[in-house]
Amino acid sequence: MSSGGDKAASLRPGEFFLVAGALLVVSALSWCYMVQMARNMGGSSPVAAAGGHCAPSLGGHEALHAAAMPHLAGWGVAELWMTFVMWGVMMAAMMLPTAIPMVLAFVAINRQNGQRGTLVPAGAFTAGYLGAWTLYSAGATLLQWGLIKGALLSPLSLASGPVLGGLLLIVAGIFQWSPWKDACLEKCRNPLGFILTHWRPGQLGALQLGYRYGLYCVGCCWLLMLICFGLGVMNLVWMALLTLFMLMEKITPAGKLFSRSAGVGLVIWGGWLLLF
Repeated sequence: MSSGGDKAASLRPGEFFLVAGALLVVSALSWCYMVQMARNMGGSSPVAAAGGHCAPSLGGHEALHAAAMPHLAGWGVAELWMTFVMWGVMMAAMMLPTAIPMVLAFVAINRQNGQRGTLVPAGAFTAGYLGAWTLYSAGATLLQWGLIKGALLSPLSLASGPVLGGLLLIVAGIFQWSPWKDACLEKCRNPLGFILTHWRPGQLGALQLGYRYGLYCVGCCWLLMLICFGLGVMNLVWMALLTLFMLMEKITPAGKLFSRSAGVGLVIWGGWLLLF
């Protein structure tokens, strides 16, 4: 990785573990929430209950069942809201681990520029970052609503058929080779360069900086996230694999090569789904 990692390494051990630990805790809690939501969706739906399966209900998350099953209940405010919550928590679970190097670099440079505090500025930066992914979650919510209304997404598995899934994989694979992907990924792989180029002082500046970084991160990974519609929106295994992949392409020395190789694999996989 670039010299941003050196800046992060210059943090005091206490600062390093405090910031990285806080982000990992938030990510872990988000993963726990997703696991509970997935269990609830799989176990407390009327269809699952008819098969004799039962799981603890999470109350308000029954609205998510209705959102996924328009033949059982129409979409309303509650269904849209719970779907939006699902996507927002999913983005926090998957993307916060990949943002840790950037947040650490920000905290180190923030202190070197005479700004006080550790958790507050880091929290402001992270809030801005998650703000960008929250906007993406709103778009994904509307897309999920449209796909279900158009009968392009299974109301039970929240996965598309092989045609749409194959097309998503092919488009995502091609995107891995695009200049847009390269430009956004370069920002993610070069924390020092990004922060020095877009630096803003103060807490508001940290929020703006985090939001701007989040926009580049969305630009880098938005199509990878849409693969979830092909693999299953609540497929926790694929969520974990995508998280690991995005982390690898951002922090490993061969990240760009890794990204392009994965692009080839996605195109082959998508073609296989379309043909077979």
